[in-house]
Parts: sequence; structure tokens; C-alpha cells
Amino acid sequence: MKMNLEIVFEDAHLLVLYKPAGVPVQSARIGVSDLENMLKNYLYEKNPEMGSPYLGVVHRLDQPVEGLLVFAKTKAAAAALSRQAQDGSMKKRYLAVCCSVDNFVKNYSENAKNGGKLNINVDKSVENWSEKVDFLRKNGQKGISEIVPEGTAGAKKAVLRYRILKTSKELKLVEIHLLTGRCHQIRVQMTGMGLPLAGDHKYGQVLADVDSVDKSYPALCAYRLEFHHPKTGKPLKFEISPQNPVFSDFI
Repeated sequence: MKMNLEIVFEDAHLLVLYKPAGVPVQSARIGVSDLENMLKNYLYEKNPEMGSPYLGVVHRLDQPVEGLLVFAKTKAAAAALSRQAQDGSMKKRYLAVCCSVDNFVKNYSENAKNGGKLNINVDKSVENWSEKVDFLRKNGQKGISEIVPEGTAGAKKAVLRYRILKTSKELKLVEIHLLTGRCHQIRVQMTGMGLPLAGDHKYGQVLADVDSVDKSYPALCAYRLEFHHPKTGKPLKFEISPQNPVFSDFI
């Protein structure tokens, strides 16, 4: 896959860029171009005399998801940024376009991946946010994550906060603050609440009858990223607008 890298910020220690939907961050498949290799080639072409460049993958986005990512250009920066990603001081905000509950429930039992059972419990309110806690387990045979009861073998706690910003007909614009980083976490938790992401083939197939939705990729964008510079400690904040056309009804 050939693409122009959309670099938002770069210095000697790190690099922040926009990842388009459909591009894998890392891929083990032969012949598949991923973001990691594209960035290594970019860095090498900038300074070929330095030899093979170092690139630290700090965090990831699912292949169908667009948004901001930070990569480290030194081992020291990788260690510092990884600590922030693990302790929660690196803040990640997402925008999603979701289907309304009413439109979803009427078809859910036929299409849902977890047996047609809605999990709509919101644990608590935090200021202007609703906080959702689930326990997720990977299902390797189906290639999905599933909501399971607490204590289930292999289950991991998943926490996010969300708030509905706007509603337009059968769709809602939702802002999401991700507090843990589980496989497909936003997609499966929002689906479990009866708010599946527009265009999500894996978890939201019920949206096939919504004409305004771009069905190529789920309407999910990591639009804001905040962390401290690994060398100077200066707070950094980056923000972009989603490129998925379904967001144009709201933004």
C-alpha cells in the first residue's frame, strides 16, 4: 500500500502522525505494507548515513480505525512514552458515530456477536461523562472480543467514559475517553450498550440499512492525544478532524 505519511509533529525524540483507516500499524503478513515499515523507510531516507533507524511502537489502533498515534525515535523516549501509556497519563480521546438504541435493538438478536443479549449497565457518572466497565475476553476462533461475566477465565477489565454530543436522525456523535486498551474495546463495549459504531462490519452489521453510513470502515477516530514530552516533560496536545465522511453530518 502506497500512501503519503501525514506527520503532525516530529522532533529528535518522537513522531506524531495521522493513521488512515485501513492501514495496519504492524503486520506479520507477507507483502502487506504497514505503518511501522513505512515510517522506518521515511526515517532512513531522511538520514541514510545513520543506517537502520530506531522506531518504537508505543500504542496501536485497530487497522480499520483512523486517528493519531505517537512513535518513539529513541529507546529512552520509547520507555518514557510507554510508561505514560500504561499508567494512564497519556490521554486518548475518540469520536464515534453510533446507531441509536431503538434502531439497533430491533435487529440485534439476529446480528450480534454475543448471543443477542444487550449489556446496557452504566456503572456510574463522572462529571459530564458516563463510565462503563465490562470484562472482555478474546474469541480467537471468531476473531472478536466478547463481553463476559467478571471472573471468567481470560477476561480483562475494560473501562471507558463516553458522552453523547449530538444526535441526527438515527445516528449519534459520541465522544469517548478510553481508560484501558483492550482488543476492539470501544467497538465491543459500545455495541454491548446498544450503540454500535456506524459502518462496523465486525460488531455493527445491523447498520446495513442506514443509507447515510459509509460502510467501508467503522466511524471511529482517535481525534485527540495528550502526553508529556519524554525528554523535556512539556505537556503536548494534538487534535485532528475525522476524515470518514459519516462525520460530516456532525462536524
